[in-house]
Amino acid sequence: MAARRAGGAGTRSGVVDRTAQRPQEEPATAPEGEETDLSRRWCTALVLGGGGAHAAYQVGVLAAIVERAPSLEFPILTGVSAGAINIAHLAAYRGSLAAAVDALRREWGRLTADRVYRISPMRLARTGLRWLGAMAFRRHGGPGMVRGLMDMEPLRRFLARSLDLRGIDENIAAGRLRAVAISATPYASDQTVTFVQGAEDVPTWRRALRYSLRTHLTLDHVMASAAIPILFPAVRVNDQFYGDGSVRQTAPFAPAIHLGARALVLISSRPDPETPRVPRASVRAQRERQYPSLAEVMGMLLHTAFLDAPEADAERLERINRLLEACPAGSGAPDGLKPIHLLVLRPSQDLGSLVAAQRVRLPPLVRWVVRGMGGEREAAAGFLSYLLFDPAYTTALIDLGYADAHREWSRIERFLRVTGGT
Repeated sequence: MAARRAGGAGTRSGVVDRTAQRPQEEPATAPEGEETDLSRRWCTALVLGGGGAHAAYQVGVLAAIVERAPSLEFPILTGVSAGAINIAHLAAYRGSLAAAVDALRREWGRLTADRVYRISPMRLARTGLRWLGAMAFRRHGGPGMVRGLMDMEPLRRFLARSLDLRGIDENIAAGRLRAVAISATPYASDQTVTFVQGAEDVPTWRRALRYSLRTHLTLDHVMASAAIPILFPAVRVNDQFYGDGSVRQTAPFAPAIHLGARALVLISSRPDPETPRVPRASVRAQRERQYPSLAEVMGMLLHTAFLDAPEADAERLERINRLLEACPAGSGAPDGLKPIHLLVLRPSQDLGSLVAAQRVRLPPLVRWVVRGMGGEREAAAGFLSYLLFDPAYTTALIDLGYADAHREWSRIERFLRVTGGT
């Protein structure tokens, strides 16, 4: 796919279609001269963010898109947190994007809470005792330190059976994939690390708050990107411990742009910010008279980590675009700025609001812990929704994403036509 300059921009419920500019922070590595089909395809990237169970919405959107455009491919794939899991599957699947999305949808249909995380009474007791011991005796580190409220071993086993990451190299060799990038947050540093596997000529980069490492992606990289702090233990990769890639990621579009993308597709979990959303009367009254529960506080922090950075990056792209458009004709773009076409696909409703409509089932002990955090309050649905790996809820998210993408197909089709996707 090739990025082309698109005229105009528009906003509509669920989708933002922008033509934007961004500094080219690393030299483009696509072949120069005659523009082959492969070099054109290198220009479009799929960007998937975090959000726990919300990542099911991404699958529904992709299912609708590949149904309408079965030959579509994204040569550059980037993701963080739960989005990194989806990205890893798409990058490693041996076959077309349409077949990969279909297989990913089936995997989500098999996913339940007890296949993602577990909480045991013994683990909770040990965690409590370790906290007390650390405070009483001022112990830091060592084998007795607290390592997260939940155990991610079930997810590791599930992914070990369903992911064959050796397929990434095969897809690169076959020309279906240019590069895949997964970001994680090292606890010993103030930077975001992006692990990149790609063709021999893909660039690496180092900036003030982020850098990349060329590697062969493993399950550890995927697990590290999805390890939400406090809830899940850090994951060791080589000589460092890592947590969720969304925590410090201030420029979520940067990896794709560094890798040569000139068009970006982002599937967001945040509803259209231009659509007014008034809380239900019961929720509003509850928030006014009750002290926020721990679940509400955690929900707010997770919203910030997963949702805010992509919106800020999209605004930066749009602002740079406007500045470039203001440059006199023939003067040339300053500092090598290049046009970046951006399509943001958003849900038509708050994903947390779907919780009450579904008869969801959490493991008994998880339900007990969530209740203790105030997670049964109506206002805490946002936090609960991140943990609801229940088929009733995730299927509803997939169905919503599927319906939203079909409803907005005219905009998606226009973007794909401009960027060479159809």
